[in-house]
Amino acid sequence: MACSLNNANMFTLKRALLTLCMALAATTALAADKEHGTVISEVTLFVTPDPQAQKLGRVTRGRDIFLMDHTTVDNKPWDHLLATVDVDLERETAREISGWVPANVVVTTSTPNGDQIIYGEAVDSENQAEQRGGRKNAADDARRLYYRLYEYFPSSPLAGEALWRAADILWQLEKADIRRRPSSREMSPDMRTPMDDQTLRLVMKKFPHTPWADQAAFNMIDNKLCGSWKGETKCPEKESELYEKYAREHPQSPKVAEALFNAAWRQGALVEMYRTQHEQDKSEKARKKAMELAQEVAAKSNENDPKLADWKPRAMEFMYSLQQGIPTYDAEADRK
Repeated sequence: MACSLNNANMFTLKRALLTLCMALAATTALAADKEHGTVISEVTLFVTPDPQAQKLGRVTRGRDIFLMDHTTVDNKPWDHLLATVDVDLERETAREISGWVPANVVVTTSTPNGDQIIYGEAVDSENQAEQRGGRKNAADDARRLYYRLYEYFPSSPLAGEALWRAADILWQLEKADIRRRPSSREMSPDMRTPMDDQTLRLVMKKFPHTPWADQAAFNMIDNKLCGSWKGETKCPEKESELYEKYAREHPQSPKVAEALFNAAWRQGALVEMYRTQHEQDKSEKARKKAMELAQEVAAKSNENDPKLADWKPRAMEFMYSLQQGIPTYDAEADRK
């Protein structure tokens, strides 16, 4: 008798699982024919189009969604979505589920000026991330929104910059995470795990010969830098070469002045490193190279461009220090 009950229970379980799988397959197939979209404000997903209905979770800005259906309740439009919802923001857990949200926060591929709307919200989220006390997880919101714009509106004049910004935000978040790990700074370059540059490479592939591709290439230099110099001249020598090579290969890049300054600063470090090693000829050679590169920085800086205006005075101060014999780098401290 027990065996008969077990078989019956097993049959019931299998039938339930089959029904669930069929329902999921039908939902996925239906979604494939529907519009892609996202939400421009964090919103609650409800079981039914009713703010008093059971809550299923929170859909955060920039999440990829499928628009399944529309309805109007009490003169208010609602959208039925298949979306990824955040179940626990603290633990960063999420799952895909369908439900209803107010339609006013949904932007899809057919929304007029949808690219502009998503871009505007992405910029607002990025600004929030940069503010002290800004909205939590705003940087991730901005990253997702920028990527959604590129994904949904690849022909938009904003697509290239949006993909670049998505890649840059992810890159900066990864760099910040690495800086919080003291041990990683002590590792040699061949021991450190390089940051994932897949999205940066996508920018270069999809939008070659643009300022966005130039900036992506600049970011990727980070993976080639030493974790710590430890008083070894080979690191600043190599890094100076990397930045100068970048400036030569990307002369129109908005990062060219910064690249040249980074190259010059490392030559300035070599001035002191060689001096402490009693290699005066190499120290003087590095000083001359640093001066040449700094002069280029001053020449390429644009005082009318806020992003470039700072590089000329920085280069002038750097050259003054070199001329006056003021150390621009503490070689002794680096060797400790």
